[in-house]
Amino acid sequence: MKHCLLKTTCKTELEISVFKSVNDVETVHWNRVTDQKNIYLSLGYLDAIEKSLNSEITFRYLIFYNAAHIPVAVAAVQFLPFFNKAINKEDPLCLVKDKIKKKLLSSSGVEIMTCGSPFSCGENGFMFTNDISENEAYENLTEGLIKLQKSEKRNQKAPVLLVKEFWPDSYSAFSSLKQSGFKDFMIDVNMVMKIDTAWKSFDDYLFTMVTKFRTKAKSAFKKSTDIQVKDLQVKDIIKNKKTIESLYNSVVEKSHFTFGKLNGESFVNLKKNLGNRFIIKGYFFNEELVGFSSALIYNNVTDACYVGINYELNQQYAIYQRMLYDYVALAISESCTELRFGRTAEEIKSTIGAQPVNMKLFIRHQNKIKNSLLKHVFGSIIPSPFELRNPFKAGYQVGVN
Repeated sequence: MKHCLLKTTCKTELEISVFKSVNDVETVHWNRVTDQKNIYLSLGYLDAIEKSLNSEITFRYLIFYNAAHIPVAVAAVQFLPFFNKAINKEDPLCLVKDKIKKKLLSSSGVEIMTCGSPFSCGENGFMFTNDISENEAYENLTEGLIKLQKSEKRNQKAPVLLVKEFWPDSYSAFSSLKQSGFKDFMIDVNMVMKIDTAWKSFDDYLFTMVTKFRTKAKSAFKKSTDIQVKDLQVKDIIKNKKTIESLYNSVVEKSHFTFGKLNGESFVNLKKNLGNRFIIKGYFFNEELVGFSSALIYNNVTDACYVGINYELNQQYAIYQRMLYDYVALAISESCTELRFGRTAEEIKSTIGAQPVNMKLFIRHQNKIKNSLLKHVFGSIIPSPFELRNPFKAGYQVGVN
């Protein structure tokens, strides 16, 4: 076996091996569990992120084995900074973050141990096979994460353990997390759009919309006439990586809740490792990159992940609106059945056809007294309010008409 940082056994006799680098992970064992079902847990994705950010984030990879030493589960963990950005002091998330810093985190630093990708929405940190039950899987995950947290010398800097972030149909599986002192909470919803298999082109999609929203879409394309859209290859990303990083940061700085940031090299490595499964489009004005969008394609899903925008030109040229419609066109062309837009900009995403889905996160403080405060601190968090729009004709339902 390759270099193992920690080996421990859980109450249910599953053995856990912990590795500090994706290069140390037993590839065959990891792939047996993931089976290419989640791109965020693919070794290609993890390698790209680790290579780009290993000076800022500490990575850990867990493989769970049964008594026959067959791998039955994996988890990806990061120790990373919690960004406390100066945003509207009336914003409830900002107030929560201030409370976290003052009441829950040590004065020596703001660092969180996270199971789940810091750069995506969804269940992207843990996966298990049919060789164990769901309850057994989460019971072992809970115990394994707590043991890992205690074993790390850095645990005085990372007293908070966050497990993110779960779809509604998984909520029933979390009794082991709650029994171990984890508190659940919600932040902004994930905007998800179903893609009708009857849509063979973008025009088919437009045809299902009422006149008002179809006109809105055509207006966005008209405004963006002077914007040239290009699929970026590795050489293009390398050439523009400083601008890509700058545009990405301009979007991140506007977000409410951020645990980490990618850099220009991240996009280079993602394209190198994932090829056509990672699609990045550049939006150019007068040959200058003024925006980019990216998506991961897997399991009939288009996951709209990272974007960057020149906000000075955004309104005039409808850059962001154009990106959203281009995501729909991409999902249709890739024969996907679902388009995940992620959090933020909920109202405009609903005008495209996306619907809100609540996501749950689980958090636990290492200190029992401070952990008891979490319920009061996070109980006040509610998804941001927005007006939900329906762009489709009366009676239209995806896959029904």
